Amino acid sequence: MKNESGEASVEEENQKQPKEAGKFIKIKKFTFIMGIFLVIFLTAGITTIALTFGDEKVESLAPDKHAEFEKLYSTYDKIKDDYYEEVDEEKLVDGAINGMIKSLDDPYSAYMDKKEASSFHESISSSFEGIGAEIQEQDGQIMVVSPIKGSPAEKAGVKPNDIILSVDGKSVEGLSSSEAVLKIRGEKGTKVNLSISRAGESEPIELTIKRDTIPIETVYAEMLDDGVAKIQVTSFSEHTVQELKTALEEMSKKDMKGLVLDLRGNPGGLLDQAIEMASLFIPNGKVVLQVEDRSGKKDVYKSENDGELKIPVVVLIDDGSASASEIVAAAVSESADIPLIGIKSFGKGTVQTAEDFEDGSNFKYTAAKWLTPEGNWIHKKGIKPDITVKLPDYASLPYISPDKELKASDSSSEVKAAEEMLKEAGHDPGKIDGFFDEATKNAVTAFQKEQKIKETGTIKDDTTVKLMQVIREKILKNDTQVKKAVEVLKKEINK
Repeated sequence: MKNESGEASVEEENQKQPKEAGKFIKIKKFTFIMGIFLVIFLTAGITTIALTFGDEKVESLAPDKHAEFEKLYSTYDKIKDDYYEEVDEEKLVDGAINGMIKSLDDPYSAYMDKKEASSFHESISSSFEGIGAEIQEQDGQIMVVSPIKGSPAEKAGVKPNDIILSVDGKSVEGLSSSEAVLKIRGEKGTKVNLSISRAGESEPIELTIKRDTIPIETVYAEMLDDGVAKIQVTSFSEHTVQELKTALEEMSKKDMKGLVLDLRGNPGGLLDQAIEMASLFIPNGKVVLQVEDRSGKKDVYKSENDGELKIPVVVLIDDGSASASEIVAAAVSESADIPLIGIKSFGKGTVQTAEDFEDGSNFKYTAAKWLTPEGNWIHKKGIKPDITVKLPDYASLPYISPDKELKASDSSSEVKAAEEMLKEAGHDPGKIDGFFDEATKNAVTAFQKEQKIKETGTIKDDTTVKLMQVIREKILKNDTQVKKAVEVLKKEINK
């Protein structure tokens, strides 16, 4: 992070220097000439001393403050001068910095060259082009934290904790998260092929995803029944809190009596936005979080809210709720007694900061860990909800690529997933065993007839897309976590 206040101070000092425009000092001609001779004499003397005593004497006047870098400098010089091919000096420097940060063995610290840094800044701006998934490097692998709501990644069935094995056939093992992002992102309308490993699946899942513009609209509000509003926050970017305030005002005009704050699948974002958001729900003066540096010094952040919401609130979390969303969830739970519903959160309890270089590159690193108001560190543990509620099993069904045809006599995990989808869509495929038999074909034909799709008896293209769409709509209608949240709120509203 640039020290903007420091730069401003220097600039102010420069502006304070008086500019004596139109003024000059008179000097006698003889005095002026003798002054010039004196300067020349002194300069010649200093040069003679330098040449007499040699380079070592001069260098000793400015001792090396970082002698431990001698190996680094020596290696750089040797490679630059003697490597059998011409080398890119900028690439050498980037590699050295990258290696230094990788040695921290911290998935949240990374060096980003100019291209990667630009992508990083885009992620908290108004929009970017890609598939819309938050990822991180963990133990040399690229793991999905959460897909963004409504993104191509979410629609394709990408799930939290998926491991991305390859992008367009090239392994991403050992890459940093920023390096992987550059391979996954691309122009709107282009396609990217991902190979994904998922817990419970014996074989990698192959996905073809069409990239799109991913708007960083982070707040989505809707009124449910009986005066209960649901506001989903999908990430924490520059304008998230303002978006939430606007949404709360809109819901209040619709006679909101209770609120479901949905933080499921929210991978986090900006710390200041998390603190400000949590403060909306926490009484003035109560602790929001604590940030602890390596010396053990703690900065305590408290709510500066004039008056918390006067309606009952519940918060939804899941295994895709990470970082800033966990800060909010823990804060409202411990400092405002707001119940948490869902499943255990992701578990990221560290705070990152970024330093920008003049050439446009930057690096981010973990500067501290954050603690809940009561001093708990949830890193790699997650937050357990007060009420555990899982989504239906069919919500975890794997994605099926529309490009792949499933037909009679096929046997695969995709066929099994399709059979389960057909069953949930109301068409009995017979025994769910991953074998495309006559019963499966009949179920497919019946589904196609119902959806007014060409009756081929095979699963591909429109049939695959429609089948997955029907399942998504069923998940939304039967969101057990939202239903439980509404049930809890109604009890509070009717007290």
